[in-house]
Amino acid sequence: MRPLRFVALGDSLTEGVGDRAGGGWRGWAALLAPSLGAGPVGFTNLAVSGAQTRDVLERQLPAALELRPDLVSVLVGVNDTLRRTFDIRDVAARLDRVYAACAGQGAVLLTACLPDPGAMLGLPGPLARPLARRQRAVNTVVHALSDRYGAVHLHACEGDWIGDRAMWSADRLHPGEPGHRQLAVRFHALLAEHGLAAGPAPSPEPGSPAPTRWASLRWLATAGTGWVARRCTDLLPQLLSLAAGELCHHARGTGVRLDLRASAAVSAALAALSTGERGPGEAQGPSFGSGRIGERGPGPCLARRRSAPSRSHGNRRQRGEAGVPGRAGPA
Repeated sequence: MRPLRFVALGDSLTEGVGDRAGGGWRGWAALLAPSLGAGPVGFTNLAVSGAQTRDVLERQLPAALELRPDLVSVLVGVNDTLRRTFDIRDVAARLDRVYAACAGQGAVLLTACLPDPGAMLGLPGPLARPLARRQRAVNTVVHALSDRYGAVHLHACEGDWIGDRAMWSADRLHPGEPGHRQLAVRFHALLAEHGLAAGPAPSPEPGSPAPTRWASLRWLATAGTGWVARRCTDLLPQLLSLAAGELCHHARGTGVRLDLRASAAVSAALAALSTGERGPGEAQGPSFGSGRIGERGPGPCLARRRSAPSRSHGNRRQRGEAGVPGRAGPA
């Protein structure tokens, strides 16, 4: 019997940025892998810092499918929200194709909804709200597609861990070792609940001392400065324009229109997936029905986020800190 195969797709979060070990990055997926089986586990991390949904679809997915994994994690989308080219329709279509291809091979999907970067960075309201709206849109799509393809889904966009500075690295965007361990422990609990993790849970306790303040400042002055410079030439001009719009709507008391517009865009993106074409070897997911948002009341990500109706396989989801029983056993 061959070892269980776990392949991780995504961006810097899954690459392990913030959790340095052995001269490189480790991260939650590497911490989780040894706990998945009673015996050896084959683990491949294809995540790359800065990756967007297009990168996962076009570069990481083909390599993952060649490995024929039993478990595939797909955590991506935050970088899409930080680009001037952000379009929730494109994000939804790409994620749908990634999920469908993995499910079509019989792999169990591991997904998560994530905090919005504006709040994590502590940006002023007019700058933070457009980013929050984008991340809520991505999280809504991830929830809907996780339902559609029966994913093991972690609700990580809220909770005490977000406000606990000990969980985060100096840049406030990436977890430190404690945060990565928190993700690994919570993912393991979900998988174990559904009979998909046979090994002992990862340790929540850091194995290394926290980086010194000097080391954190040095990292921010090198890698962090480069990140800010790239975003300033890409996102900042558009973000300033969006912030001006926020201020105008706030002054007129019409800010809710921006939320309604974003919800309508997500509705249209999900509705389009019901009739979208699939590539060779990609599974056709169940229909979203009408594809309308909000028919089942508010969802768990944020108060304004709406939950999409789903005719799913029954996703294996954790809402908040407690798991909601789903379908046990591999997909």
